[in-house]
Amino acid sequence: MVTSPNFKHFVPLPHYFIYMDFSSKLLEQAVEEMSQLPGIGKRTALRLVLHLLRQPTDQTTRLTRSLDTLRNDIKFCKNCYNISDTDICEICANPSRDKSLICVVEDIRDVMAIENTSQFKGVYHVLGGKISPMEGIGPSDLHIEPLVEKVKRGEAQELLFALSSTMEGDTTNFYIFKQIEDYDVTLTTIARGISVGDELEYADEVTLGRSILHRVPFESTLKNN
Repeated sequence: MVTSPNFKHFVPLPHYFIYMDFSSKLLEQAVEEMSQLPGIGKRTALRLVLHLLRQPTDQTTRLTRSLDTLRNDIKFCKNCYNISDTDICEICANPSRDKSLICVVEDIRDVMAIENTSQFKGVYHVLGGKISPMEGIGPSDLHIEPLVEKVKRGEAQELLFALSSTMEGDTTNFYIFKQIEDYDVTLTTIARGISVGDELEYADEVTLGRSILHRVPFESTLKNN
């Protein structure tokens, strides 16, 4: 309970503002590290850490070993920049995939979302983000140049833009379009079954699958903007 300087009555502090008095520095350190994860506050971090302490030692050991192996051994596909266990990911190495059809996405979550639809039979190119001047992300910070080189080498007959339909996504699409507009490549974008402003990873599989199947020429989206 604290006294407000402007009111005579007492104003209770919300419970999540209460200082956590840890009885162990090791516990405090673990909670601090866990709370760095997205969407994890101090109270949730404490609950997770205490849960791990209650688990058998071998289970916690497997978790820490798995995270350590992930951090040290994970690779990025040399061809598409997707996360992989090998230098070339399983999708790029699959002989049944159409290598001339390249789906341009922001990150690994979008690859997973599209793969879950079972509607796309081409390969991917993961940019690693979107152009966002407000966040200091420019074209040189993304894997755009390797994509342009693929087009110049004639490896792609069609580029399917599957970035989120946000201002940053549209800016990135347009930048790539200007880099390759003089080359013989078909440019398409997923149909707008995906609402404008929506992030791709949150789209349901049916809607996303239909957007892949009914993709439209990219130039037509420029006329509508």
